[in-house]
Amino acid sequence: MPFRFAAILTILILGAACAPRQDYRGITIEQEKLDLIKVGQTSEGQVNALLGSPSTISTFPDWGTVYYYISSETETVAFLAPELIDQQVLAISFGKDSRVKEIKRYGLKDGKQIAFVDRETPTRGKEMTVLEQLFGNLGRFNNAGRASQ
Repeated sequence: MPFRFAAILTILILGAACAPRQDYRGITIEQEKLDLIKVGQTSEGQVNALLGSPSTISTFPDWGTVYYYISSETETVAFLAPELIDQQVLAISFGKDSRVKEIKRYGLKDGKQIAFVDRETPTRGKEMTVLEQLFGNLGRFNNAGRASQ
């Protein structure tokens, strides 16, 4: 009887450990708040007061200011790497008069995968093993400095 109970308990714990875990990050904007923003009328300060601080602000001043509100949902199963399930980006552009010029929404399907370059810049010199690094300075120092004192 105790063996069955321990076996059932072990199976339940292992099953719970493999259950997927979802994480939500960022700022999700409710449609009711977004409906209050009018193109050409709402100011930058009003958007900030209504929606809060953006996740990031554009860094191209020639194009005008753009607020980005970014949210994402990931799912992690056991010890595997998290998988991106959903990502939403709300971009609010402002004109030179600091009024809303344009509102755009981007989803996961609008994103593009970027292939990162894995090359490394070679460094000059000799590659040293761990033992060479640990014991490399032994015998390099002498007492010549002490003899002159």
